[in-house]
Amino acid sequence: MQQKILLDRASNLPSEIFFSSRNTTLYHGDAITTMNALPPGVVDLIFADPPYNLSNGGTTCHSGKRVSVNKAMWDTSMGVENDFKFHAEWILACKRLLKPSGSLWISGTYHSIFLCGYALQCQGWHLLNDIIWYKPNASPNLACRMFTASHETLLWTKLKKSHKHYFDYESMKYGDWNNDKLKNPDKQMRSVWSIGSPPKAEKYFGKHPTQKPLALLDRIVIATCPNGGLVLDPFCGSGTTGVAAVQNGRKFIGIDSELSYLEKLSKPRIMAVIE
Repeated sequence: MQQKILLDRASNLPSEIFFSSRNTTLYHGDAITTMNALPPGVVDLIFADPPYNLSNGGTTCHSGKRVSVNKAMWDTSMGVENDFKFHAEWILACKRLLKPSGSLWISGTYHSIFLCGYALQCQGWHLLNDIIWYKPNASPNLACRMFTASHETLLWTKLKKSHKHYFDYESMKYGDWNNDKLKNPDKQMRSVWSIGSPPKAEKYFGKHPTQKPLALLDRIVIATCPNGGLVLDPFCGSGTTGVAAVQNGRKFIGIDSELSYLEKLSKPRIMAVIE
């Protein structure tokens, strides 16, 4: 393992390069610490899937069984004010890294996405779209006291309204998106996407509690990062963003504070498409 240490200006927490190849680098460490140590203005696309703070002792349905929603300490709410402070800090770190033409995508549910949206507004970002990721195979609601949660919200934003951002309109309109039943062939891509949960094949190396489907990240990478550009994921988890970046001809930087996710999921999944 390559042992380069990156030190944040405002923190004593080290971040080390866990894995590095020609077009991919994985860092083990704190997201904000690591981003603050990277050179500014070099990233074309940031996709962030931050903690949703869902681990509140409740339950959900998985494979027909009632299971706990608790994932780990990293998904536990610190209270509204501290949660907002955390989101504002990592979003500000992203702002420093993006090229003027770059994009930031944030995924979330109502537990977190409004805090992220408010942080974006406070920092002067320009919102391009809010995308509804509809999950046709979402888990049922066991309590039967509310509507079944079957979507997540994605915020697509750029640094300033005046900046010219990258968008592959032709691929979105004319590409092969047949697995999305809401996408009409040769028609403009709309802001509601129908994409199922990750299939079994994408969990070959193991499961991650918040893993995103490759079809979702493929679309985002192709749409908003130029060929050969640099994609960064500050909470890379299972490595889906890295897989999408590498197999679509982009470079990738991934960061995660959980070493086991890097060892068991991100690295082997990305190496499988590199080789």
